[in-house]
Amino acid sequence: MHRYFTDQRHEALRQRVRNFAESEVRPRIAEMEANRSVCHDLSRLIARQGWIGATVHRAYGGMGAGHVAKTLIIEELSRVSAAMGAMVQASQLGVAKIVHFGSEEQKKTWLPAIASGDCLPTIAVTEPESGGHVLGMSSSAVRDGDDYVLNGRKTYVGNSHVGDLHGVVVRTGEGSKGLSAFLVESETPGFRVGPQQPAMGLHGFSFGELFFDNCRVPAANLLGREGDGLSVAYSSSVLYGRPNLTAVSLGIHQAVLDETTRFCTERQRYGKPLADLGNIKLKLGRIQSRLLLARLSAYHAVHLLDHGLPCDAELMNAKLVNVESALESARDAMDIHAACGLFTDRPVERFLRDAHHIFAPAGTSDIQLLRLGELALGRAQGEWSSRLADLLRLEPSEWPEEDEVPCEAPADPPAAVRAEDTTPTVPGQRTGPLRQHSWLARPN
Repeated sequence: MHRYFTDQRHEALRQRVRNFAESEVRPRIAEMEANRSVCHDLSRLIARQGWIGATVHRAYGGMGAGHVAKTLIIEELSRVSAAMGAMVQASQLGVAKIVHFGSEEQKKTWLPAIASGDCLPTIAVTEPESGGHVLGMSSSAVRDGDDYVLNGRKTYVGNSHVGDLHGVVVRTGEGSKGLSAFLVESETPGFRVGPQQPAMGLHGFSFGELFFDNCRVPAANLLGREGDGLSVAYSSSVLYGRPNLTAVSLGIHQAVLDETTRFCTERQRYGKPLADLGNIKLKLGRIQSRLLLARLSAYHAVHLLDHGLPCDAELMNAKLVNVESALESARDAMDIHAACGLFTDRPVERFLRDAHHIFAPAGTSDIQLLRLGELALGRAQGEWSSRLADLLRLEPSEWPEEDEVPCEAPADPPAAVRAEDTTPTVPGQRTGPLRQHSWLARPN
């Protein structure tokens, strides 16, 4: 089933993530659904598996495994809990801004902490009044000596209540060149998180509001240069946000198929399993067909990312196809379950609620269609996958050698990993070859 653009290493990683999700995440779902509160400890436990650093270079302590690996991590977590899949995707979206625009000092400071799970990053762009219209934002930053003073408000920030480092895009001038991005630590005076609001789905995940009231941030925390804020926002959304959300939708979609086929096999009608009815087989066939197409579009797009090839259109299309097909399949599943699907003893209603949360972030389906229409007319305005290809391309040296890869993912980490094998270094200062340890192994 899972053979789209993956190899033995990917599939061993997939099995390890799946085993973790079943043993550590699934037992917590009932509690998360009942409480509708942010699940801080589980978020930290997942982060400490090293998976937030999937695309972080091994020189900074990351996995260096690329975007295909990142996609399957999010998919497998989302298959069990879309809330925890969303937590990982939002954190990895927070990685993008540093990978794309961070200075060497910022990368050395933050990427190792992110990769180890000691720091959960976010990105904060959307505002209550401007919504998805990035240029309509009003939050501001004013230079004051060696600092910038931030004022304003951000909303719908993924990992708002568990994040340690917020990448905040605010206005420093007029027009499209008047936006800049800053790294703001959660303990910074003048920064606060708004109360968590109950939501329709993704229970256990936080996506709330951030407030900045004369929040003073060192000028060294500026990402890139003044005026790069729009590029930080767009590149992160296109190259990480869309494929990450695609992966969450794909995990939900797989869960819909798994649960519905199980229900149809167990449920009896007229003395036979529900699955024996022709109309039920037709609906299951539609779900299966959508899932096959959705998975192909998802993994093809990130495969292109790993190879440094232009793929903005494929990323847009993958998000469009996966979100829409997951919603359609969840509705078909609800039809099959009928009244049984209305009660929380079965998860199908959760899948439908969670799937709706993936619709708007990184652009609704209409936005993806609008951009694809512009591409068809020859009016597309450049490709982020081309501009940042050197930062996206998975270097062969990043991959572990074949003889490092186990036939199956270990249930537990190796008994001992030498400290010098896991100490992050920076490019040009490596103390040994990159085949020191596989990205399949859990970091210390």
